[in-house]
Amino acid sequence: MSATRPRLRRDLAQIVLSSRPISWINTAFPFAAAYLLSTREVDLTLVLGTLYFLVPYNLAMYGINDVFDYASDLANPRKGGIEGALLPPRIHRATLWAAALTNIPFLVYLVAVGGPASWIWLAVSVFAVIAYSAPRLRFKERPFLDSTTSSLHFMTPAIVGLALADQPVTATGVIVLVAFFLWGMAAHAFGAVQDIGPDREGGIGSIATVIGARATVRLAIALWTLAGVAMLFTSWPAPLGAALALPYIVNAAPWWNVTDATSGETNRAWRRFIALNYFAGFLATMILILAWVS
Repeated sequence: MSATRPRLRRDLAQIVLSSRPISWINTAFPFAAAYLLSTREVDLTLVLGTLYFLVPYNLAMYGINDVFDYASDLANPRKGGIEGALLPPRIHRATLWAAALTNIPFLVYLVAVGGPASWIWLAVSVFAVIAYSAPRLRFKERPFLDSTTSSLHFMTPAIVGLALADQPVTATGVIVLVAFFLWGMAAHAFGAVQDIGPDREGGIGSIATVIGARATVRLAIALWTLAGVAMLFTSWPAPLGAALALPYIVNAAPWWNVTDATSGETNRAWRRFIALNYFAGFLATMILILAWVS
């Protein structure tokens, strides 16, 4: 008994780590911001929806990934810390069960309080989470579809929030979502550059392994630029969001001429990217507060 409990705690800690706690806010914030700005009230749906996209959603997204990427992750020096758990095979099944059991109750509630629009987008969101890493589908190994699917992981929580709030579609809302989608594609593409070596060794295809490190970095910078420009065509105060693209462009720019051989060195920029998300999130919150009081 005394030996079992410490191992159980370690296993639980590994399962939690697989959900990437440092990135929880990236999916919870879009839902909460979209729903709260639309309804302008704090209710049970806001609380439970935010909790869902904060933890269970990320456990499903990253836990499934860590289970089915175990073989290739063994050769990836980034795994085993904040950038992804290296889950022992003996807890793979437990991780999948944990993802299912934590997701289902929240999904039942969100379906119960929603309608056709939110059902569709919630289904798209959950499908994208599963399809990215699950066997047979493995969208993460389909170049360009990998970045598209990854971006949906972060954009669809916002759309679900808008749909649950029964928010009418506006031109500004569409542009903001398009900009967010471009940002998500850029983020995934840039993140894939550092894994070109391990991915090729593991036989995993990605946008970066196909077009190469240099082209991928340049594509990411172009997408971030387009996202920023798009925000200039929104109604006040959303155009202030255009500035949020600048730190990401500056962070990636030194790698404009990176080669496949030196692609692993972009991990330094990726770690800064993780920190930038918190900085950008703070600025986005300030813009949302300004929108709230306007």
